[in-house]
Amino acid sequence: MADRMYICIDLKSFYASVECADRRLDPFKVNLVVADEKRGAGAICLAITPAMKALGIRNRCRLFEIPSGVKYITAMPRMKRYMEASAEIYSIYLRYFSEEDIHVYSIDECFIDVTSYLSFYKKTPKELAVMLMQAVQEQTHICATAGVGTNMFLAKVALDITAKHAPDHIGVLDEDSFRRTMWDHTPITDIWGIGKGTAARLERLGAYTLHDVAILDEKVLYKTFGINAQYLIDHANGREPCTIADIRSYTARTQSLSHGQILFSDYDYHGALLVMKEMVDKLVLDLVAKKKVTNCVSLYVRYSRDIEKPTGTTKKLTAYTSSYSKIADAFERCYRSAVLDYAPIRAINIALGDLADEECAVTDLFTDPAAEEREHRMQEAILAIKNRYGKNAVLRAMSYQPGATARSRNKLIGGHNGE
Repeated sequence: MADRMYICIDLKSFYASVECADRRLDPFKVNLVVADEKRGAGAICLAITPAMKALGIRNRCRLFEIPSGVKYITAMPRMKRYMEASAEIYSIYLRYFSEEDIHVYSIDECFIDVTSYLSFYKKTPKELAVMLMQAVQEQTHICATAGVGTNMFLAKVALDITAKHAPDHIGVLDEDSFRRTMWDHTPITDIWGIGKGTAARLERLGAYTLHDVAILDEKVLYKTFGINAQYLIDHANGREPCTIADIRSYTARTQSLSHGQILFSDYDYHGALLVMKEMVDKLVLDLVAKKKVTNCVSLYVRYSRDIEKPTGTTKKLTAYTSSYSKIADAFERCYRSAVLDYAPIRAINIALGDLADEECAVTDLFTDPAAEEREHRMQEAILAIKNRYGKNAVLRAMSYQPGATARSRNKLIGGHNGE
């Protein structure tokens, strides 16, 4: 796919930049962190300004890790505001490119296939990147960085690594320059898609760089990584066959819904059970809203300070259903069979798997069809009330018990302040 050109554009220190823009401050000169001080000194800084990064302070640090001599402004996270800013910037991209050629990767990052626009705008890919970055800066006062590549992988690596060292904040890579400049780059975890786990498994094979991966016996890679070895082989050589069109046409073979929560403090066995039940209530409402049914539930629990290894279990239901009572009962049985009753709990994740359309719901000899239909109508009524009056407009009584989290979490967006 060497005939294609992509731009991967990222909004620099996005949350912190939005806060600076709203305050008419320069993020390259002002120390500002986005963090919820109410969560204590251990609160994670969701973003820090480039000025603080220049002092050697790492992104996503905790408040107590900021050196005591550094003075800074603390901004409460405002997820709704960041979503609005992201939507405004996306509208800027749409002035120049069709929606079909844009893949939104995250709230502050997207890929654009600019292949068919080069002749139209009579610009090089790098000049198109400059045009976009200037448009964003002029309208929002937010600085963007960009990577340009002959495929999406190279554009992302150019953004993540080479753009950081470019005076104009733009990195450019093709397969040849990738092999020259990235093959020996360390740490290998800087490369998109290679996490610590993958890196550790590669080290056991004697591979510490992409060049090491490129010269490894492919049979060894497939034995170690299975089908995922193909991604490593392609990326080690700077190849990426997937296009934005492929992403848009992709349909997953199976569907699932999940909900996770990191608790603010240690919960005992019974307290965490209450929180899990609240989470199940929310997840079943999501299931009904999407007009889906499930026949599989999964539970994963992580304990405080790794006192014990995480525990989890998956249970198949006897039939496809969206019944809250059936699904809640299945989750409670999973919880009582898998969760340790003596270890403090700090994180809970639940999931509904193998989703199907509502038409696939089945009743068995132990099901009262009329009662299940009444329950379904009640769930739809609750959804309608919540959609009109807010998530806290109607709640189960358990959400008013000590230790319940649903009421406070319903005010958050992405786990953070939703203002």
